[in-house]
Amino acid sequence: MLHSMSTTVEAVSERSAAEVNEEIRALWLRSGGTLTTEQRAEYQRLVLEWAAAAPRSRPHRAA
Repeated sequence: MLHSMSTTVEAVSERSAAEVNEEIRALWLRSGGTLTTEQRAEYQRLVLEWAAAAPRSRPHRAA
């Protein structure tokens, strides 16, 4: 049986983008700049959470 992957980003929590960003920074600091396979998976999850929490900017219109 084949399963399709979702293409939508769902927020894992109600944290703000700034809170998730702090966790991303802490992960990089703990890793010493080189992520293990497990840390890369955590980083990817955090980036998706950050993207879902980040405020959307409105596109600029040309006058």
